[in-house]
Amino acid sequence: MTITADSIPGYAAGTWTLDPTHSEVSFSVRHLAISKVKGKFENFTATVEAAETPLESSVTAAIEVTSVNTNQKDRDGHLATSDFFLAEEHPQILFTSTGVRADGDDYLIDGDLTLRGVTKPVTLKAEFGGIVTDGYGQTKAGIEATTKINRHDFGVSWNAALEAGGFTLGDDVTINLDLQFTKA
Repeated sequence: MTITADSIPGYAAGTWTLDPTHSEVSFSVRHLAISKVKGKFENFTATVEAAETPLESSVTAAIEVTSVNTNQKDRDGHLATSDFFLAEEHPQILFTSTGVRADGDDYLIDGDLTLRGVTKPVTLKAEFGGIVTDGYGQTKAGIEATTKINRHDFGVSWNAALEAGGFTLGDDVTINLDLQFTKA
């Protein structure tokens, strides 16, 4: 399927900024090999530069590491330390897209993710929700995206052995994005 500006109802080239009150960045990681710990970041920004040709568009994003919220204050404090995010030296997680591809009804957004000072390529599998005009006359676009990273690739290798065998934390972290953008 060929993706063009005409094939996306309401598509408009230009700058789209994040609507943080209608967006969420969350993650999950295996815990004790039996369940998952989930969390989210409270402070983040993102901008989409929508090109005349949609697949030539770009995305940049920044997440404030110390805004992590796992609903457990002590754990959130531990995540900011050198065991995990090393927030004092690397206060943000950054993403810069390097390309956008169609994948059936979904999109693949390739980019560079920088976490704890380490930059690695990642691919977000994204579903475009559509474009509408809200009750205030603002043009809004919605997108959901997900990716999975190995935390060790980014130098996040803290773990603790379990008495029964295995480790406290799994290696893979799933990142989920539910984002709404406003046309500038």
